[in-house]
Amino acid sequence: MNIALVAHDKKKELMIQFCIAYKGILEKHTLYATGTTGKLVREIVGLKVYTFLPGAQGGDQQIGARIAYNSIDMVLFFRDPLDAASYEPDMFSLLRLCDKQNIPIASNTATAELLIHGLERGDLDWRDIVNPK
Repeated sequence: MNIALVAHDKKKELMIQFCIAYKGILEKHTLYATGTTGKLVREIVGLKVYTFLPGAQGGDQQIGARIAYNSIDMVLFFRDPLDAASYEPDMFSLLRLCDKQNIPIASNTATAELLIHGLERGDLDWRDIVNPK
C-alpha cells in the first residue's frame, strides 16, 4: 500500500517515534512524505521514503494530488492542534480529499495505531481493489 506521512514541526519527533515502533509494518509498504518529515524518517528510522517538497512549499498539495488520483491508500498526518490557525487549510484540504476518495486518514497516534494494526491484519486489503498495483 502507498502510505503518506505528514507531520507538523512540533509533531515530527512523534512521527519518528511512531515509525520506529512500527518499522516492521511500514517497511512492507511504499512510503511518501513531505520533505522534512520524509528526510527525518529516512535518516533516523532507516525506512525508504519518497519525498515531496516541504509542506509549506507545496508538499501537502503534492500529496493531495496523489490522493485526488487515488494513488495514496492511507494518510498519517500528525498535526499540531495547538497551532491550528496556521495549519488548518492544509489539514482540511487533505481531509476533504481523503473523504472524497474514501482513504483512511489519522491525525493523531491513537488513530494511526488503529490503522497500522488494521493494515497488518489485512483489514485494509479492500484498498487493493480500489487501487490495484
